[in-house]
Amino acid sequence: MAGTELRTVRVWDLPTRLFHWALALCALGLLVTGKIGGEAMAWHARLGYAVASLLLFRAAWGVVGGHWSRFATFTYSPRVILDHLRGRSAAGLAIGHSPLGSASVYALLALLAAQVATGLFSADLEEFAGPLNVFVSNATARLVTAYHKNIGEPALIALVLLHVAAVAYYHLRRGLNLIGPMVHGDKTLAEPAPASRDDWRTRVLAAVLLILAAGAIAALVSLGGG
Repeated sequence: MAGTELRTVRVWDLPTRLFHWALALCALGLLVTGKIGGEAMAWHARLGYAVASLLLFRAAWGVVGGHWSRFATFTYSPRVILDHLRGRSAAGLAIGHSPLGSASVYALLALLAAQVATGLFSADLEEFAGPLNVFVSNATARLVTAYHKNIGEPALIALVLLHVAAVAYYHLRRGLNLIGPMVHGDKTLAEPAPASRDDWRTRVLAAVLLILAAGAIAALVSLGGG
């Protein structure tokens, strides 16, 4: 619209952006090492611990992180999601995660958490056993291993492919670049919007939280002697 003043707003703080890309790389690494098997399973386990640490960090960051990274800013009611699908979204809902995007984020985090949890207790013959496998029966180990390999993995692959397809659709059909803001953090908006805090204090807090998360996962893994 002519005369509309555009403004640049920091939407994604640096910790959120680093989390996003680190999680993507770790997930890709998990898929590759899991398919290779054998000696690569040692790296599969390490990457699994890294994902667990990232998820624990994200849970905390969803409470104390930048404005648009907080769960409170992208938790929508079913009615809002339905209105969004019908093209009747209220203004400003797509500044951070849109209603549909938020559903994808929550689904991805939940599936990854399930993969990590089942991986900790899984056992695949002599090739690999999760560090907490010693605390469950053989029947339970077989059950979680079956979920990990036959349900969780293909569900995650499907969700990731759907996510990539959605990003491509918004870019090619609607002219919305969703990748750029997740690289540099900013969006150009026509309406006023609160910016996410992204200064050195925020980044130090994020680093501390990540260290604590990694320490908690290391302590958990050590319970099984891993």
